[in-house]
Amino acid sequence: MSLLPETETLLALSGEDQDLLFRGARTANTFEPIPITDDQLVAIYDLVKWGPTSGNAQPMRITAIRADEGKRRLVPLLNEPNRNKTMSAPLVVILSADLEFHEHMNRLLPYLENARERFSDPVSRRRIAEFNATLQIGYFIIGVRAAGLAAGPMTGFNADAVSAEFFPEGDRKALAIVNIGHPGPDAWFGRLPRLDAHEVIEFL
Repeated sequence: MSLLPETETLLALSGEDQDLLFRGARTANTFEPIPITDDQLVAIYDLVKWGPTSGNAQPMRITAIRADEGKRRLVPLLNEPNRNKTMSAPLVVILSADLEFHEHMNRLLPYLENARERFSDPVSRRRIAEFNATLQIGYFIIGVRAAGLAAGPMTGFNADAVSAEFFPEGDRKALAIVNIGHPGPDAWFGRLPRLDAHEVIEFL
C-alpha cells in the first residue's frame, strides 16, 4: 500500500522514512526475545517530548516494565487477547496521565505568571491531562517506529485496576499500554483499510 508518487514527493521525509513511520509500520502482536535497553527508551522519549501539548503541559508519564514480576501484576488486568503478546514483549510501558501535572507548570510555562495556579481546578486539570497525554501517546508510538522498533499499543485493559495497582496514590490515570520490541513470527494481522483523502478532507 502506497501513496501516489506525486503525493509522496510533496512531503519532506523520504519515501523510506514515510514507510518506516506510517505505511510500512504495523501493530506487532509477537516479539523476538531481543532486549530493549533503557537508553533506547530514553532516546525515544527525548525525540517525542518535542511534540506540542496545550500550554506545554506535557502530562504523559511512562512506567517501563520488563521483569516478569511486573508483568505478573499487569497481565491479569488485560483483556484476554492481549495477555500472551504482553508476556512475549521485551519491554512493556504503561502510558499514563499525570493528574498533578500543574506542579511543573511554573517551569514549563515561565512567561505566564502563577502558571501553576491557572490549573487549580481538578476537574478542568484532569480533562487537560487526559487529552494532552493522549496526544503524547500518539507521538510516542511514532517515536518507537522511528527507533526501528515495533509498537503494540493497547487500550484493552481495565484502566481503573491498572491505575490502582501501579499508581495507588491516585495521581495518575492509565490510558494506554504499549508493547515494544522487534517483531516476531506472524506478528501482523492483515492490513485494514483506511479512509481516502476525499472522504476526510473538506476544503472551504
